[in-house]
Amino acid sequence: MNQGGFFDEARIYVEGGKGGDGVVAFRREKFVPKGGPAGGSGGRGGHVYLRVDPQKSTLLSLHQQTHYRAGRGQHGSGNNKTGASGEDVYIDVPPGTVVRDAETGEILGDLTEPGQTLLVARGGRGGRGNAAFKSSTNQAPRIAEKGEPGEARWLILELKLLADVGLVGKPNAGKSTLLSVISRARPKIADYPFTTLEPNLGVVDLGVEYEPFVVADIPGLIEGAHEGRGLGDQFLRHIERTRLLVHLLDGLSPDPLADFDAINEELAAYDERLAARPQIVVFTKMDIPDVREIWPLVREEIEARGYPVRAISAATGEGVRDLLYLIAQRLESLPKPEPAEAPVKVYRPLEEDETRFHIWRDEDGTWVVEGRELERIVSMTNFDLYEAVARFQRQLQARGVQEALEAAGIQPGDTVRIGEVEFEWYA
Repeated sequence: MNQGGFFDEARIYVEGGKGGDGVVAFRREKFVPKGGPAGGSGGRGGHVYLRVDPQKSTLLSLHQQTHYRAGRGQHGSGNNKTGASGEDVYIDVPPGTVVRDAETGEILGDLTEPGQTLLVARGGRGGRGNAAFKSSTNQAPRIAEKGEPGEARWLILELKLLADVGLVGKPNAGKSTLLSVISRARPKIADYPFTTLEPNLGVVDLGVEYEPFVVADIPGLIEGAHEGRGLGDQFLRHIERTRLLVHLLDGLSPDPLADFDAINEELAAYDERLAARPQIVVFTKMDIPDVREIWPLVREEIEARGYPVRAISAATGEGVRDLLYLIAQRLESLPKPEPAEAPVKVYRPLEEDETRFHIWRDEDGTWVVEGRELERIVSMTNFDLYEAVARFQRQLQARGVQEALEAAGIQPGDTVRIGEVEFEWYA
């Protein structure tokens, strides 16, 4: 979503680096006529990480660059030299970024702390050189593995601002003006609806008596915001993390109480937990005589509904200091927020059933064998080496693939595809 230069969603492609290939080599030393295997293994492919940068406040940079690939591992070489690992890639994101798998919708992590990292695409393992295959029964192996491809995936990143207090209310209720008065934030302010096209953050510091707190000015909500009308639904997510809502009522509105009910209905329609969040109600523009005149009625109605209510004039400063102390006191009694989504976890952990596979036949008659472990084996097999092909056949037999294909009715001459490799079946 992009409004007024604020980017709070992004879709990016991440790909770990391919592992380097192992090599077949033998020692060639003076006075040693029959040297042993000395082929080194390839280096690991680079990983892709997301990293929290507290200096960032939007996902704009991820709209400018959407593809990220880590470096590939270097190939092994003779004398048992292992290739260098590929370079890791770090993608900086703002605090409050929730990461989802674009295909499954699974939450991969919730990044909130400065410097926090999340592995989102693992680099491939380096292929083993022939020195790794030496055994008592095979003193001179002529086999080496290719590097494993890195993991690749599209991700959806969603930003939810981290603030203690969320300012909510109808358009033009005075949220941006209040934020500019109580903090160093300088939001753009004008006298017409929908002034604020992006959330603004400000820090309020009342001195040593209270902890500083962060206030977010959320763009004005209208009826139907949770259904996509106006600007509101794009920003409702930003108050999900707040501990306290400060609900501003426009003193010049024809019906401030109706506005109050409408906003709370929108909050509940989006997430019932938001409507249940603690609120302080603030009646604004008290410097205007007509507003001051209806204040007693508004106060009585709001207090009857069980909400604390204050009246202020951001223009003159009336009531603002008292409001800030009330907010600070209320925050002291509220627990610190927990991460809104799943905790950070390693991307794509090993599956318990990764050795499983299934077989089907496509419309061209090709037998397709699908299974994570088998596809990894195929990608790392160097089919130019006779011993590697023989080992591949043994691996298929050991895992029951040969038996399963025969049971499914495969015939000599049929084509089999595993991963990106196709080969002809023979008995």
